[in-house]
Amino acid sequence: MLFLVAALLLLGVAMGTVAHAPISVSLVAAAVIGVWLVVFTIRERHSRRQP
Repeated sequence: MLFLVAALLLLGVAMGTVAHAPISVSLVAAAVIGVWLVVFTIRERHSRRQP
């Protein structure tokens, strides 16, 4: 849970810099964050199914 809080804090800092970054950099960063969230979700669901 603490890791998620740190990730959200870093995301907040990154959102402040998005206004100054080119759109391509912003889209790549958004894609990386999206992939990380999908992988995290899959790992969490997989770990809860195993006893």
